[in-house]
Amino acid sequence: MNGHESEPADLLVIGAGMAGMSAAARAASQGARVVVLERGDHVGGSAIYAGFVWTAPTVEVMREVNPLGDADLSRLVVEGFPGGVEWIRSLGVDCRPQVTVLRYGRGHQVDTTHYLSRCEQLVKERGGEVLTRTSARSLVYDGAVRGADCKLPDGSTRRVLARWTLLATGGFQGDPALRAELIHPHAGALPLRANPYSVGDGLRLGRAVGAAVGEPGAGCYGHLVPAGVPLSDPSMFVDLALYYSEHALLFNLRGERFVDETAGDHLTTIALLDQPQARGLLVADAAVHREWITGSYVEGIPGLDKFALASRRGARCAVTDSLADFDDMPAEWGYPGPAIRAALEEFNATVAAAGQPHPGRAYDRRALTEPPYYVLEAAPAITFTFTGLLVDSSMRVRSGTGTPIPGLLAAGADTGGLYHRAYAGGLAPALVFGLTAADTALT
Repeated sequence: MNGHESEPADLLVIGAGMAGMSAAARAASQGARVVVLERGDHVGGSAIYAGFVWTAPTVEVMREVNPLGDADLSRLVVEGFPGGVEWIRSLGVDCRPQVTVLRYGRGHQVDTTHYLSRCEQLVKERGGEVLTRTSARSLVYDGAVRGADCKLPDGSTRRVLARWTLLATGGFQGDPALRAELIHPHAGALPLRANPYSVGDGLRLGRAVGAAVGEPGAGCYGHLVPAGVPLSDPSMFVDLALYYSEHALLFNLRGERFVDETAGDHLTTIALLDQPQARGLLVADAAVHREWITGSYVEGIPGLDKFALASRRGARCAVTDSLADFDDMPAEWGYPGPAIRAALEEFNATVAAAGQPHPGRAYDRRALTEPPYYVLEAAPAITFTFTGLLVDSSMRVRSGTGTPIPGLLAAGADTGGLYHRAYAGGLAPALVFGLTAADTALT
């Protein structure tokens, strides 16, 4: 290869998000020589847009909310989480008091930017390197992975040799073709509520050396957002997320409800991918507007009128005084207004009679009877992917035969198997898997 070859490292980390920087800092703190490659301009990945580190409080709850996920990885996340929080605190980063997240989760608000900068600082203080605007072109492989050939910002190349190489590039949500292949045909057109650099590098590098990849269709994590509203400004990722959908009703283009919205906005997001054109009409009443659209989604976070924000951003939305007004829904929207009005009336009547609507509502089964009604077209947006490289509980990447590929680790969204159309936190698995990978590399 052209370019120069560096002194061998103990750990080469490809990707500088939550998983990669956690691994790099943990390894560096124990005396390992670490080199980090990051495609973007700075460390952080999509973690800089998040503020809560959380997961299920027990293995039993994790199994309940994520029944199809890998049992060993699920247990590792839950049991490793307290130690992960202590690791964050050991770097002088504040973890706020524990709060409940999504009814079943427990976690802490964390200044992720501070945490990631402390990780970077630690790596550099211990003699390691953090190379930004640098991408891994291929792994150095001779039956074992011994590092990677990378492209530097000036176009030159460099071979970084290492005892262990960690793939932590954040998933493939930035690649429409991979999304369509591994998530759903509609997923290729999803708006991205994440950094633009997670384009499947880890998946491709792993595949090239025979790594096993999880089954397509595991889904992704994301949220409903106002359809047609650009997500070009990362500061709006949270503000435009329609968390209140858990207390509203969502209708597809046939005027049908198709999911239990109360199970979670992130699950409704996956379900909407299966519907015609992957778009739907979100309907709330004045009570939902008062308590949830303008209220706080997580304790300690100020509320925001998300409907008003969506309207200002040009979303297709309306406020109507009665259910009868649904009959006059504009034809260009493409929804059968009378059918939606009838479905709302049937829902309200069923709930008033203490019945269970179809689809069922496990949590919030209140009728939508308080006008005005807030109507907003919603679409799914993606944050990170669930299909990825298969690993064991030490984060060693498995080959197609199930045996570990010598020298190769994966963590964060580059791993597959943890979640299958379910979710119990993103930063927590990235943190725990990253720290676990570092511990493996240190043995």
